[in-house]
Amino acid sequence: MTSAPAIIGLGEVLWDCFPDRRLPGGAPANVAFHAQQLGLTAAVATRVGRDALGDELIGFLQSQGLATELVQRDPLHSTGTVTVESHNAGTKYVFLENSAWDFLEATPEWLAALSQAKAVAFGTLAQRGPVSRTAIQRCLDAVSDGCLVVYDINLRPPFFDAAAIERSLEQATIVKFNDEEARTLQPLLGGPFGSEIEFARWLVRTRGLEAVCITRGANGAVAVTADGVVEAPGVPVTVVDTVGAGDAFTAALIWARLNAWPWDRAVRLANQAGALVASRPGAMPVLRAELKALQSSVTIN
Repeated sequence: MTSAPAIIGLGEVLWDCFPDRRLPGGAPANVAFHAQQLGLTAAVATRVGRDALGDELIGFLQSQGLATELVQRDPLHSTGTVTVESHNAGTKYVFLENSAWDFLEATPEWLAALSQAKAVAFGTLAQRGPVSRTAIQRCLDAVSDGCLVVYDINLRPPFFDAAAIERSLEQATIVKFNDEEARTLQPLLGGPFGSEIEFARWLVRTRGLEAVCITRGANGAVAVTADGVVEAPGVPVTVVDTVGAGDAFTAALIWARLNAWPWDRAVRLANQAGALVASRPGAMPVLRAELKALQSSVTIN
């Protein structure tokens, strides 16, 4: 790799398979994609199969300007897929077992890149198996002291447990989850607490985090820091699908904090970026012009 990317999405990349189409996805890859659209140099540290689906994913990432030198090719396991089914009760995800991204390797190249990154985004799903869990933990141990390590807890039942989440919290700078996940996490991590805000305050205090961010869909988002609580109101949009909206939130938050934006502006930008992606199909819609306009328009007021 000729130069270190500002942000690395560490974890899964896969195909989101909808009833009528398939589109590129995977939460860490989505974050890197949107961060690149926002103006950061970005790479995805992931693994795909030596198959046509892997070739197509790499080609897509390259076409969008993302560095792919950290994409490993697995000779034994297939490129990941997930079937996305929307129901009245919510969205159901069915993941291919033993995908290539279940076998990430913490290579010297990866560790060197992670040590130079300004920000890293990772989640829970890619830690569902012991091989990738160990690799991700080794990579996070390699980051510099000033690196912004953002953990999107992003629960996908049944692929999570308290031990892996606790370990990830220890390695994170900022943690993000949605309001539904807050209700699952509280008893898992030691609750219940009186409210999601109290839960977030407890996490910030006991884990030494810079912030905990909670997305609330149509009801906006909130960031809890050691200094207080910042809220952003909901953004009225016509939702096409919510896949990738939270990842756009994370990407915009990272961009804002790397550019030293205060928390109120950062959360407002992130919230609007998430709403924008929810108004388009798929997790990686091309929205460079729209995101640039948001960056210019977001104010404290």
